[in-house]
Amino acid sequence: MQVLEEGQAVRHDVYGMGVVTESNSERTSIDFDDHGLKKFVTSIWIAELIGEAPEKPLKRSRRSGRRKKAGAAAAAAVAAAAAKA
Repeated sequence: MQVLEEGQAVRHDVYGMGVVTESNSERTSIDFDDHGLKKFVTSIWIAELIGEAPEKPLKRSRRSGRRKKAGAAAAAAVAAAAAKA
């Protein structure tokens, strides 16, 4: 596989949809929607390129695509209600 551009969309058989965050001749980093950031050896990894890089690369956080635990949100709501009382 070739060196990819930041922001290109890919589909991997195991990890699903992701966006290239970094790529050079040795390593390629992909931020997957459901699995977070994964690093691959550029010369041997296999994935399907499904989109060209946008003109201005997308900025994605490391934890994008992951949900916060419902318990934390509920605790914050209870704390806010208690503060108003």
